[in-house]
Amino acid sequence: MAEPTEQDIRERAHRLWEQAGKPEGREQEFWQAAEQELRNEDKSNPMRTPDTL
Repeated sequence: MAEPTEQDIRERAHRLWEQAGKPEGREQEFWQAAEQELRNEDKSNPMRTPDTL
């Protein structure tokens, strides 16, 4: 998987925000958490090969 798309990050961030009880004023925090989670998922992907790095 390439870099996560903005849409991927937006969807993950929204899900994290909902799970946290929809707190106000923490959009950047959830965006960063979502982006990091998606990047970490990519790194642990068993289909990852040297030419997909």
